[in-house]
Amino acid sequence: MKTRITELLNINYPIFQGGMAWVADGDLAGAVSNAGGLGIIGGGNAPKEVVKANIDKVKAITNKPFGVNIMLLSPFVEDIVDLVIEEGVKVVTTGAGNPGKYMERFHNAGITVIPVVPSVALAKRMEKLGADAVIAEGMEAGGHIGKLTTMTLVRQVADAVSIPVIGAGGVADGRGAAAMFMLGAEAVQIGTRFVVAKESNAHQNFKDKILKAKDIDTVVSASVVGHPVRAIKNKLATAYNQAEKDFLAGKKSAEEIEELGAGALRNAVVDGDVVNGSVMAGQIAGLVSKEETCAEILEDIYLGAAKVIKEEAARWSDI
Repeated sequence: MKTRITELLNINYPIFQGGMAWVADGDLAGAVSNAGGLGIIGGGNAPKEVVKANIDKVKAITNKPFGVNIMLLSPFVEDIVDLVIEEGVKVVTTGAGNPGKYMERFHNAGITVIPVVPSVALAKRMEKLGADAVIAEGMEAGGHIGKLTTMTLVRQVADAVSIPVIGAGGVADGRGAAAMFMLGAEAVQIGTRFVVAKESNAHQNFKDKILKAKDIDTVVSASVVGHPVRAIKNKLATAYNQAEKDFLAGKKSAEEIEELGAGALRNAVVDGDVVNGSVMAGQIAGLVSKEETCAEILEDIYLGAAKVIKEEAARWSDI
């Protein structure tokens, strides 16, 4: 399958691995890229030396293209921008801010820039700023989310912009990928299923929480302070729920709610505290039931999508 994305990035599969903070390290990104997808290092709020170490890991694993996700609100954003240019990174995805001020520098360095967008308006704005593609991420995704579902968002963004669209949020298998292609996406971005990949260094407790999750096991917290996050239900999520009620009753401040989440993702991913930590995962977690290699995951999604598309084409062939 060739799309503008596979041609633009020189990758075999139109599949991105999400740039998840603390999870998407050099080992995971390198394995995904080596297997033919686009591996992405999650920059998060990490300093330059940490991101550099992960870039070095990827380069030791593969010579294929990979990306770095840059959180534009990171206190180290300027350092990370310098770093990806210095290191010859081919792809940058961005979140939590506007990449406009860096666009010229990125393009002069030959970097493909792909912002994550939660709305049509932002997708249009990114196209005007010179983005090469956009990732339209629906609220089914894990972690920080927007307000629109993937089904409604991808369809409208694909109609609104001329640059390629990558569909994200609620995709973990071939059928989900095929649905994104039918909505107009030219690639998909997947996070939750790659968390449990054999090459993922996420704590086994974190992986097990996803592997055991059912379809209704994720909840959204912190909506009242404008930073909604999707994660699997646990003690922390219950505390968030009570804190939000207290906030609406005037008993808690926004700062106190934000404080609940400080370091919570690291606690879950690195230390394995899935009771008091934040187990960020998408609604599709209920479909993820086994650990596989990145190569197996990519092949399953790609061949699964091809099978569905061929079957549906045959079903409609007489019309």
